Amino acid sequence: MATTTGAVWGRAEQQDFRSRVRGTLLGAAVGDALGGPVDTLTLEEIRAAHGPEGLLDLTVGHGRRGTVTHHTQLTLFTVDGLIRAQVRRDTGAWHPPTDLHRAYLRWAATQRDWGPDERREEDGWLAREEWLYARRGPTRPLLIGFGDDRMGTLERPKNPGARGPEAVARSAPFGLLVGWEPQLVVQLAVECAAQTHGHPVACLAAGAYAVIVHGLARGESLDGAVQQALALLAVRPGHQPVSDALQHALGTVRQGMPNPARVEELTGEGTADGLLAAAVYCALVGEDVRHGLCLAVNQSGPSAAAGALTGGLLGALHGETALPPAWLAELEGRPTLLELADDFAMEMTQGPALHGPAGSSPGWLARYPR
Repeated sequence: MATTTGAVWGRAEQQDFRSRVRGTLLGAAVGDALGGPVDTLTLEEIRAAHGPEGLLDLTVGHGRRGTVTHHTQLTLFTVDGLIRAQVRRDTGAWHPPTDLHRAYLRWAATQRDWGPDERREEDGWLAREEWLYARRGPTRPLLIGFGDDRMGTLERPKNPGARGPEAVARSAPFGLLVGWEPQLVVQLAVECAAQTHGHPVACLAAGAYAVIVHGLARGESLDGAVQQALALLAVRPGHQPVSDALQHALGTVRQGMPNPARVEELTGEGTADGLLAAAVYCALVGEDVRHGLCLAVNQSGPSAAAGALTGGLLGALHGETALPPAWLAELEGRPTLLELADDFAMEMTQGPALHGPAGSSPGWLARYPR
């Protein structure tokens, strides 16, 4: 596998990587959009509203079909932060969690302000996207975690009791750092999760999800990527609930035809470990992307997070062309998602040509200021 430092990527490798980056971001967003409108409903309520089979197509949320939630908003800012970290590396200042924290604070500003502030030159292009200034149900741990300038760390995490899935649901982009060693991907995702969700279960679930995406983005099977995640988790204190949840997901695959009861059992109380397990299960048993996503969201737990996590896995596994085209056609923010995905892929494969000792592209540094 080509690394992002110095090695030359072949054209076919670059195109495969870009397809997986697009697939991951679009897949997570489309799963989020599918599950968002039924996020707070029980399975019975979903069936009452959409028929005995449950929800099988995009439905209206926030005024139209295909709208996303805070999960997608924050995932976009994760990508923005990762590109900025790579760009800032040239200056000798290399601390990715800080760059991610700054990106998440730019997201927090979208939840407070009426619209983009042109005077903030350091914002770059993403924070000037007007559609991101909509409040889409951000949870209390997110608003508290990014409510001031103090960055939560593993030693001093924000919201140490928070076990929800929100930190996991913004962590797919860490897995797209295919030139990084897997244990470093886990570490970065865990450290960034602690900025809002300080409970070990939430942090380690984020690390596990990121490294599963990492395996898929490097061409491994989903089962193989989960096995690697289990091996990397085993050395970390407090890993047992997350490891048990992943093992439970693998065991449930062998129990016969998939159904909502199995998904709900895995989801449990809607905590990060349960949502991770449900997503892995739905991605493993789904006949195709549409089936896997419908399986994930038709449950009484947090449907938006379940859809986002499942979509991220399936998109990384199969690439963008496997996603349902009719859903992509209605997806809110698709131009932004594609632009950011392609920028990320370009930075990871051709970063030295964009900024470095030999010279920098002014256009690139305007998009991603140092």
